[in-house]
Amino acid sequence: MADIFWVEDQLHWIEKFKSILQSADFGDGKAKNNLQIHRFAESASQSINHTKLPPDIVILDANMNGNDQAGLSLSKLIAQKWPHVSIIYLSEHSGTDIEQQVFEQATAKDFIAKHQQNIEQVLCWRIKALLRQQSVQKSADNTDPKDILQSGELIIDLATWNVYWHGEKLMNPSNKQRPLAPTPRKMLRELVNVSPRPVTTTQMAERLNMEKLTYANYRQHIKVLRHSFEQAAKTKAQTSFLELCKQGRGVVTFGDDEAYCWIK
Repeated sequence: MADIFWVEDQLHWIEKFKSILQSADFGDGKAKNNLQIHRFAESASQSINHTKLPPDIVILDANMNGNDQAGLSLSKLIAQKWPHVSIIYLSEHSGTDIEQQVFEQATAKDFIAKHQQNIEQVLCWRIKALLRQQSVQKSADNTDPKDILQSGELIIDLATWNVYWHGEKLMNPSNKQRPLAPTPRKMLRELVNVSPRPVTTTQMAERLNMEKLTYANYRQHIKVLRHSFEQAAKTKAQTSFLELCKQGRGVVTFGDDEAYCWIK
């Protein structure tokens, strides 16, 4: 369930998105969200100033009641009062000077055009992604540093065994509803621990106490690991992980020694 603070001055847009935002499942399996709507920047400002608990996400119109600066003023107030809350602009002014000002002067995470195709789905996708990022960041902030193994955009939570690439949790490439299997995760940890040195099949077997690890098994686990990274990269619209591996970054094949290494 998400708490959403939405400022929109036009009733037809409120009618279009209200029920969708209230009923959308943003990843926790609960299909009922709390939606607070304000039609005027002034009432929104008063609510921000007097509300103690922040929402999970803020949606702002850019131009409200003829004022091009209304959204910008609110976003600055929100950044002061709720610095960790993500702001999405939902506006008819995409591609204009207003959007430019938003990204230059405000702390917005996204700017979505109201008239684009599949706007309802797009809005829900973006909200879900930002909420997931906030959850990852909050988890990292509350985790003892010794329980985190980090290498560039890779984060391995040693307490929960969750692995993240650009903030996206690695999942089973054959079933996106299930997390990455334990063995590839453990292999990744070992590769990161000794990076940039390679780990041969024999060395990996010793590290993981696996008596019958063959190079074919090792290679298969690495393949699963790489495709899990690739899946996360696509979700986050990042550079292909498989291409990074070909370029000598990520999980890299080491010569003819039946070994792999992690290169940041």
